[in-house]
Amino acid sequence: MRPPCLLAFDTATEICSVALARAGGVIERSEHVGQRHSQFVLPMAQQLLAESGATLADLDALAFGAGPGSFTGLRIACGVAQGLAYGIDRPVVPVGNLAALALNAAALAPQARRIAVAIDARMQEVYWAVYERRDGEVIELAAPSLAAAAELPDLIAGFEPQALAGDALAVFWPALESVAVAQRLPQARAGAGAIARLACVGLARGRALPAAQAMPLYVRDRVALTIDQRRALPAAGGVAP
Repeated sequence: MRPPCLLAFDTATEICSVALARAGGVIERSEHVGQRHSQFVLPMAQQLLAESGATLADLDALAFGAGPGSFTGLRIACGVAQGLAYGIDRPVVPVGNLAALALNAAALAPQARRIAVAIDARMQEVYWAVYERRDGEVIELAAPSLAAAAELPDLIAGFEPQALAGDALAVFWPALESVAVAQRLPQARAGAGAIARLACVGLARGRALPAAQAMPLYVRDRVALTIDQRRALPAAGGVAP
């Protein structure tokens, strides 16, 4: 069976990345775009396909970073993948951004069997999860969750990870200094390349969905307080984020 041809998108952070998995290899393009993902993602995909001599018709599936991450960014990646999938009648493979981060971290920490990941979720909170490397992918041990940054050391301790990866290490240092791991990887990040690799595995194992069923994984239900909630804070002695 030939390796799948698959186009993947990641717009969950200020970095926009697109990757093409083809003939067993993966090519990735990334650019720091701030909040301008919608201006860059499709041109980047078109350029990547052109450089590779591929067309949309060659694709077996589309993939996207499903989250957690920026609410707007997740919707952009999902919408682009869905729109292209509809147009060429192909399935979609949603891939968790924390799983993609864990896969990239595994390459940086080849001796680590269990990897905890944590990224800045704003409002003094982190998105976190724990994975175990197995058979070319990462297996979820603790599902993506939201927690106060100060709680993270205790939350992951029971899983005994050998590495902790993600920008939360830099954002919330020294609060995370007490995490007991052999390796800390604050430079590790997710990206369309890792998403494409995991999506190829997911496609082979029957995890692709019809385009209409693909959805982001937000984890957090809200990113800000309502006006009424903000007005209530002074009376309760609180401070609005």
